[in-house]
Amino acid sequence: MTNPDSPRRVTLSLAAFVLICFFFPWVQLSCMGIKDSLSGFDLARAGDTILWLVPAFMLVIILLGLWRSLEKRLPSVFALASTVGGGISAYLMYNERSTTNESPRLVLAQWTVVFWLAFVASLVIVASALVYYARRSRSP
Repeated sequence: MTNPDSPRRVTLSLAAFVLICFFFPWVQLSCMGIKDSLSGFDLARAGDTILWLVPAFMLVIILLGLWRSLEKRLPSVFALASTVGGGISAYLMYNERSTTNESPRLVLAQWTVVFWLAFVASLVIVASALVYYARRSRSP
């Protein structure tokens, strides 16, 4: 039998992973032989202020997951915050990718593996939060 707490641990681990990935290169730019890379932090600082919600949501998920007394009394708060935070973060990341790729083709933008891992991790946060809530609502 599996531990009903393991989806919570998966959610916390993935939230920490996405938070760390926010500071690693997400996109590599090249133009006429000159190459540069931008992290999620750089993209948010460059003007896309709504992208700051990604690390904010991850911090909220981590803090709520580590707050054991709340988690024992109201597991739905952690599950809801994780589902909403992971979903909105994945949407914001996808939206950033979509809007950056629509820019003029003078600069070639390639999204890194770190970006895609963080994007998938955000989606898995949603799934693991739902599994966590389903297991906690069934257990006595």
